[in-house]
Amino acid sequence: MAPSMATIYTLSLLFSLAYSASSAEESARPFKKIYAFGDSFTDTGNTQNAEGPSGFGHVSNSPYGTTFFNHSTNRYSDGRLVIDFVTESLSMPYLPPYRHWRRTKGNDTFGVNFAVAGSTAINHQFFVRNNLSLDITPQSIQTQMLWFNRYLDREGCEGVDSKCKDFDDTLFWFGEIGVNDYAYTLGSSISQDTIRKLAISSVTGALQTLLEKGAKYMVVQGFPPTGCLPLAMYLSPEDDRDDIGCVKTANDQSNNHNLVLQSRLQEFRKQYPHAVIVYADYMNAYRTVMQNPSKYGFKETFRVCCGSGDPPYNFSVFATCGTPNATVCAGPTQYINWDGVHLTEAMYKAVSDMFLKGNFTQPPFDFLVENKERNG
Repeated sequence: MAPSMATIYTLSLLFSLAYSASSAEESARPFKKIYAFGDSFTDTGNTQNAEGPSGFGHVSNSPYGTTFFNHSTNRYSDGRLVIDFVTESLSMPYLPPYRHWRRTKGNDTFGVNFAVAGSTAINHQFFVRNNLSLDITPQSIQTQMLWFNRYLDREGCEGVDSKCKDFDDTLFWFGEIGVNDYAYTLGSSISQDTIRKLAISSVTGALQTLLEKGAKYMVVQGFPPTGCLPLAMYLSPEDDRDDIGCVKTANDQSNNHNLVLQSRLQEFRKQYPHAVIVYADYMNAYRTVMQNPSKYGFKETFRVCCGSGDPPYNFSVFATCGTPNATVCAGPTQYINWDGVHLTEAMYKAVSDMFLKGNFTQPPFDFLVENKERNG
C-alpha cells in the first residue's frame, strides 16, 4: 500500500526536525576535533591489564568503570576522567583510544586520545640506561607524538613538518605527564633537578612540535599535588606533611615542576602569538577541594574507595584495586581517591568544572572558546 500524503508529511517533518537538531548541535561545537595526550589521568583505554604500570595492572577488571559505564573501559577510575568532561562540555563524544582506533579503524570523526597510562615525559631509554626500567610502561610523550604522526599520515598529512588545515578547528589537550618520571627514579642517585630539566624539555619539545605544525588552541595541565595521593602517604614518614595534611616533599616537587612549566608556556605565548595556550592549574584546583571537601560532597580525602581494607588509607601495594583481595566502597562520590594513585569520577568532575567554568585556567577556558568562535 502506498503511503498517504499525511504519512509522507509526518516523515518529512520528523526528518527535518532531526536534521535541524543535528545541524544545531554541530554549529554549537566550537571545535571539530580534540587530540589528547598524557598519562593514566587522561588515558581512555590505551592500556589494558597486561600493559598497565606495575601495581595498577588490573584496570580491565571490575570495579573499574562501574559508576558511569557499568563496566571497565580501561580508564583508571570508576567512571569518567577530566578529558571526558571536556568533550561533554564541547558537545562531542568521548575520544577513542589510539590503540583501539588502530586495530579497528573505528570512528575518529571527533579526534583521538593518545594518552597512555604509565607513560613518562622522558624517553624510556633513559630509564633503561640507568637500570630503572623495572616493570613499567615503555611509552613516553615521544611515543605518543610518533602515534600522532602515524595517525596524520593515515589522514593524508604527510611528514613531521606538514601543516594541517584541520588544526584551525582542533583543540589539543595535554593532560599531566611527568609524574611517573619522578616516581620511577625515587631512591635512585638521579636528582630531582635532572628529572625536572629533562621532563620539561621533553614535554615542551612535543608542545613546540604541535605549535610548529599550526596548532592554535592548546590546554596544558600541570601536576596535581602528588603528595595527596594515598600511595605517597603510604610510603612517606608521618612527619613529612604540609598544611593540607599531604606529603610536603612530594607536593613541593610537583609545585616546582609546575612553576618551570608555566614559565616555558609563557615563552611560547610570546613566540607563537597566533596560538591560545592555556595552563590548567591542577595543583590549586585539587588544593581548593582539600581545603573544603564537604563543599564538593567529599567525606574521604585520603582513604581510597577501592583497595585492600588496610588502615588508615584502605591501601596496600599488595592488594590494589581490581585484584581478588580488593574491596570497593558503597559510595564513590564521597571519595576523592579511587585506587591510591587515581581519582574518582566525582573528583575528576570537580576538577574539570574548575578548569572549564572556574578560574583555575590561565587564561580562562572561556577565553579560548570565545577566541575560537570569534575567529570561526
